[in-house]
Amino acid sequence: MSFSSSFTSAVKLRGQHVTLLPLNMSHEGDLVEAVKDGELWRHWYTLIPSPEKMGEEIKRRLKLQDQGSMLPFAVMASGKAVGMTTYMNIDAPNKRLEIGSTWYRANVQRTPLNTECKRLLLTHAFEQLQCIAVEFRTHFFNQQSRRAIERLGAKLDGILRNHAINTHPDAVGALRDTCVYSILNTEWPSVKAHLDYQLHRARKA
Repeated sequence: MSFSSSFTSAVKLRGQHVTLLPLNMSHEGDLVEAVKDGELWRHWYTLIPSPEKMGEEIKRRLKLQDQGSMLPFAVMASGKAVGMTTYMNIDAPNKRLEIGSTWYRANVQRTPLNTECKRLLLTHAFEQLQCIAVEFRTHFFNQQSRRAIERLGAKLDGILRNHAINTHPDAVGALRDTCVYSILNTEWPSVKAHLDYQLHRARKA
């Protein structure tokens, strides 16, 4: 296996609250049900597939995996897919990647699931793939996402202004300012301790 292909090789990541499985078409039914919880595709500041476009989105992510730029996961809880997440914009030669294209059904949001999901992804990125930096990107107006990223311990690198043209049907032509955050490999031990503390508190609650 080449160094680059190791970044996109299917892997299962298991925690106490969540398991991340390689995404495949068998997850479509669960994900259609999940995205209906909160009608997540209606959020104008992010791109989450609608129920009728879920299969198309799964195929898109798998194609990017074949091209070497993405490793997509189904987020599993209680035996069902409750969302999606990925390693994306993979830059294997420079040992960098982004964790993104993430969404969860409404009833698992603001639970320990996201913290553990990121703990699993960051551990694999830093300790198995030997990344030197992991990025997170989100819309300037996606306050929920920004707060969640900051709670992980990621630092704001900057804001890419007029970074993209919003294609959401409710915001056609609107311009996106993208907030770029990162965690460095030198910061990982402290971030890991912080995440473990958060998960320990959640288990005791």
